Amino acid sequence: MTALHARASYHEALSRLNDRHLLRNLSYVGGCWIAGKAGKNFEVTDPASAATLGWVTSLDQREAYEAIDTAATALAAWRLLLPQQRSSILRKWHELIIEAREDLALIMTLEQGKPLNESRSEIDYAAGFVEWYAEEAKRINAEGVTSHLPGAEMIVRREALGVVGIVTPWNFPTAMITRKAAAALAAGCTVVAHPSSETPLSALALAELGERAGLPAGVFNVLTGDAATIVGAFCDDQRVRALSFTGSTDIGRLIAGQCAATMKRLIMELGGHAPLVIFDDADLNRAVDIAVNAKFATSGQDCLAANRIFVQRPIMEAFIAAFRKRIEALKVGNGLTDAVDIGPLMHERAVAKVEEQVADALKHGARLVVGGKRHSAGPLFFQPTLLVDPSTDALIMHEETFGPVAAVTAFDTEEEVVARANDTEYGLAAYVVTSNGARQMRLGRALEYGMVAVNRVKITGGPIPFGGWKQSGLGREGSRHGIEAFTELKYICVDTTA
Repeated sequence: MTALHARASYHEALSRLNDRHLLRNLSYVGGCWIAGKAGKNFEVTDPASAATLGWVTSLDQREAYEAIDTAATALAAWRLLLPQQRSSILRKWHELIIEAREDLALIMTLEQGKPLNESRSEIDYAAGFVEWYAEEAKRINAEGVTSHLPGAEMIVRREALGVVGIVTPWNFPTAMITRKAAAALAAGCTVVAHPSSETPLSALALAELGERAGLPAGVFNVLTGDAATIVGAFCDDQRVRALSFTGSTDIGRLIAGQCAATMKRLIMELGGHAPLVIFDDADLNRAVDIAVNAKFATSGQDCLAANRIFVQRPIMEAFIAAFRKRIEALKVGNGLTDAVDIGPLMHERAVAKVEEQVADALKHGARLVVGGKRHSAGPLFFQPTLLVDPSTDALIMHEETFGPVAAVTAFDTEEEVVARANDTEYGLAAYVVTSNGARQMRLGRALEYGMVAVNRVKITGGPIPFGGWKQSGLGREGSRHGIEAFTELKYICVDTTA
């Protein structure tokens, strides 16, 4: 297949799609599906089987700048629409995403690998942001100011920032697009989006649905190809007034440096190294449920995943025994198979990193309780793994773990565990399990994280400000703060004496 074909694939599971038009392999720019003029494309594969899903066009730098031209041209009309008009289009987009839920979930599982039920949940999660911002579009109100000058009326307005660049990762290929794009579009901005080259098909399917919903040409554009080439254009072009990025802290630092010359607004959701703190007054079964869900969702490939599990010493052995049983019961396999809990990792680099962390933890005194090596399901599968008591010098206690490996260590006092949990450059999310109400409040305040979950795992969604402290990011996504990020404040002072 070449980039000249609008739709094509090799993977037999794609025959299950109800709507084949959702499977796109060309970039979407200015309301048109375009192939790169150089004729370059890249392969998208199923990480579970290595089978080819298709070949996707690769745009060059000149074409990236042309896409920014398109978005800049479309900006004037889009920002002048009534908020209710933008809201109506976004609401239609939301409805179409929900209607296409099964197809979108299938595409996601095939290109990302996560179990199908997790993909369905992500589609619901992603659609929720579009619905939320469809409503928020109508709530960017003018703000009155009590005048300190005689004969003057003062107004503060929020107005659309301009063209927004969006760069998204492979672990949540639909939700990371909608969480950013819906907010920007609701604010009256236009969007140029670059999805990960591992998972571009989900983003292109969203563009197809956006077109059907009535998003005008040039308002929402999806550019596929080499990240350095396309994101470099986003960073360099001063017409791109904001760049919203989700990815590693290292790449985030590079992007921030490249954006300095054009003084862009940066919204960054970067790495995480979440602690899960379990106190001895916790219900053991509930604590184990939380640990399994916080660690092994998306096969551990989640910036919110519990990377360091601290268990108070009196219940440590009982917790390890129960946690081991639950880990051993996890089913590993192709995400299209019923009842699978753990799918493949995204690529060989991810598996190699997990192997390195496990080997290093064992070198630093950890006890291997279960797992610890690649799974027989295929080259990108890794056994759900439990390591106990790695030393504080182990890599797994300092680096983000993007895989199904749980590291558990004991603690004695509240003061000790707070210090250990905060001893990291990251500050995205933290989890606490305790039945003591006063302790819940103390830990919620003491943990240096942007989000703290107490006695539960699921905490994110449209209404909440998603983001981290320290090296885990800049700004917030979701909530009213997410739409404010794509606006500029304008102060207007009107003389009333004439």
